[in-house]
Amino acid sequence: MQERSPSASLIITEVRETLGEAWLPRIYRERVLPLRTRSHRIRAATKKAAVEIQHTLLGIELKVGKHRISCPDLTTARYLAIFARVGCTEVAVPYDITKIARLADELESSWHRMLLLVDHLTGTRGDSFRTRVRGAIIGEARQEVEAAGAGAAVPQFNQNTKQRQRRPAE
Repeated sequence: MQERSPSASLIITEVRETLGEAWLPRIYRERVLPLRTRSHRIRAATKKAAVEIQHTLLGIELKVGKHRISCPDLTTARYLAIFARVGCTEVAVPYDITKIARLADELESSWHRMLLLVDHLTGTRGDSFRTRVRGAIIGEARQEVEAAGAGAAVPQFNQNTKQRQRRPAE
């Protein structure tokens, strides 16, 4: 009797469980959203638009399909590229630029591990099945990130400017 191969939903569940805390939407919810952030809109022509980071004379640009997004630095471009690959249209970007690099590393690692796990778990199946599973898991990640939200357009600042009261001279 021939053993039946796992279905797409079982593979997706296994990938999520294997990644655990390294699941991309979980990193976004638990490590990005608690920070002070600003929302950033990513205009993508299609969900499967090509995403690339370009170094131009004017600086760093993220090219998503036919649209170009000017980025202040390479780490912000890397951070936004991950969410553009997932197909998100709006994400939260940490206001503190010193935190973006570590988050971009973690998110990129999660993205690549997710795709490698899908390739590994669908190794004996055909390319069409692998593509279907990959699309389904990316769609699930996109839904979770969009459900978490992108935060406010402008970060909240502490407006406490109360000056210390001077002591009277003795």
